[in-house]
Amino acid sequence: MSNNNTKALKSGIWYTAASFLTKSIGLITTPIFTRMLSKAEFGAYNNYTSWLAIFTIIVTLYLDSTFISARFDHEKDFDGYVFSSLALSSVSAAVWFIIINVFNDTATDFLGINRLYMNCMLTYLVFLPAVHMYQTRERYYYQYKKTVFISLLLSASTAFGSVLMVKNLSNRLTGRIFGSALPTIVIGMVLYVLIALKGKHIKLEYWKYALPVCLPFIPHLLSMSVLHNMDRIMITKICGEEQNALYSLAYSCGAIITLLITSLNSAFSPWLGEKLHKDETEEVRKFSRIYIAAFMYMAAGAMLITPEILLVMGGKPYLEAMYVMPPITCGVSFQFMYTMFVNVEQFKKKTIGMAVASASAALLNYVLNAVFIPRFGYVAAAYTTLAGYVWLLAAHMLLVRWLGYGKVYDYRFVAVVAAGMLAITAGVNWIYRYSPVRYAAVGVYAVVTVFIAVKYGKMMLEKLRKMKKSKA
Repeated sequence: MSNNNTKALKSGIWYTAASFLTKSIGLITTPIFTRMLSKAEFGAYNNYTSWLAIFTIIVTLYLDSTFISARFDHEKDFDGYVFSSLALSSVSAAVWFIIINVFNDTATDFLGINRLYMNCMLTYLVFLPAVHMYQTRERYYYQYKKTVFISLLLSASTAFGSVLMVKNLSNRLTGRIFGSALPTIVIGMVLYVLIALKGKHIKLEYWKYALPVCLPFIPHLLSMSVLHNMDRIMITKICGEEQNALYSLAYSCGAIITLLITSLNSAFSPWLGEKLHKDETEEVRKFSRIYIAAFMYMAAGAMLITPEILLVMGGKPYLEAMYVMPPITCGVSFQFMYTMFVNVEQFKKKTIGMAVASASAALLNYVLNAVFIPRFGYVAAAYTTLAGYVWLLAAHMLLVRWLGYGKVYDYRFVAVVAAGMLAITAGVNWIYRYSPVRYAAVGVYAVVTVFIAVKYGKMMLEKLRKMKKSKA
């Protein structure tokens, strides 16, 4: 294996591990906050983070999503492109800062978030892109050490700072929100300066390149964010903050799989881009079967131990949310699969179809929520979200086939796995009522896991090594 390929492999492994570990720290601290905050405060914080996820897309424009193609199209001045993208993101943040403060009363009534928290959010969104763009730039050059260090520093300071501020401020909700924002603001300031020193100049031609790529992508991301977060927003309005706390904890537990998706995709998407650039689709097709199967196996295991997860994360007051977990876990499994197809669409810079698919899924989710949450409560939201993910997987599979990349992934295999996950979801929800049956299933799963690790461990590691091997 060449030196460059060795660096690519090492960078991918380290970045995936660090990204997953650091983002998991937020989940690890959840048991602390469920006990430090009341259910109403925990629900209010999750309402804030739901809107934060939506505003992150609108304000930052997610310009780092253009890097997958820009690193080839502007290879000679990629640092200049990164700095120009960061400057454009800052202009957008400034515009939104003015809008929110001019129309503060309307924004507060609509969002259910006061002015102090909104300004904290917008300040955070000025510097968050600096963190994301710096890490993305370093990842493309396989400079994993600085990225890992920043990730660890950011996650540790956020976790420690949040606990400290919740404990010492009289308003615990304020402490939770400020504690989660300040470390990113401080670190983002430093990285902003470093990006500026590397980039040196801002070119409007880079804005003209980026906007046609990212603007059609924004409706997709926004729709996806609505799909992820509208449940909690609507539950808060329809059922109240305490019911939102129950749903949010279950969603946060399921989010460990979403973190795994993000971490894996951070390593997978650059590799996929290189393979598509070289037209090495058969290698992608072969690896993707193992990739998908391994992920689904882990997701099924998470479903089986849901009650134990909830007891650890929130205690007995949150245990009733166990029936929310299987459909949420199944939903993020579908998210994992359609993200692989989205990567192809991003590489081809064909984001309009992506936006239409996501917008239609978000609309479907909203309509189903409006119909079923008032009738069946917060549990219904998990199933409406799952329906949206099923729709998205089907839509993106069709879009990639339409782009002429239908041979990149095994469509029949994906369909079989998707059907299997739906069946497992129904089965796991049923065995929650019969503890001996569930314990037996957990035992069988553990035995099978050990068998797979012993018999196929070396082969799986070899497949991982070959993932980064170039045939050029």
